[in-house]
Amino acid sequence: MRPTGDDVAGLIARSSPAVRRRDAETLTALMQDLTGREPQTWGSIIGFGSCHYRYPTGTEGDCGVLSFAPRKAATTIYLLDGVDAHADGLDALGPHTTGVGCLYLKDLDQVDLDVLRGILERSLAWVESGGDARMHLTVTS
Repeated sequence: MRPTGDDVAGLIARSSPAVRRRDAETLTALMQDLTGREPQTWGSIIGFGSCHYRYPTGTEGDCGVLSFAPRKAATTIYLLDGVDAHADGLDALGPHTTGVGCLYLKDLDQVDLDVLRGILERSLAWVESGGDARMHLTVTS
C-alpha cells in the first residue's frame, strides 16, 4: 500500500457517525504528537510516516508507522507489534475489542487516553527498533 495523497481533513469529515469524526480528530493529534510526522491518507486509513515490512515468508509491503481508520462500526487502530504485546495496557484501557493486530474502539471518551498513549508509544518504539523475527521493519519516513 502507498499513501494516496487524499485530503486527511476530508476523510475525517466524511466519517460517520459523529463520534468517529471526533475520535479521528483526537487520534490525529495524538499520533502526530507521538510520531512527529504529518498525517497522510493510505486509502481510508490515516497514517503517520511510513515503513517497509517483510515477513520471513517473503511477503512484504509498506504501511504507516502508526495508523488508524475511522470505520463506521468502530475506529480501527493498527498495532504492527500485535495486540498480545499490549495485554496489560489493554486490560486497563476500557471498552474495546481486538483482532490479531487491530484495536477497535467505539468511543474514545470511554477509554483511558493515557493508557492508549502508552500502548501507541510502545508500538511506535517497536516499529522504530526494526521489529523482530516475526516481522522485519524499516522506517522510511
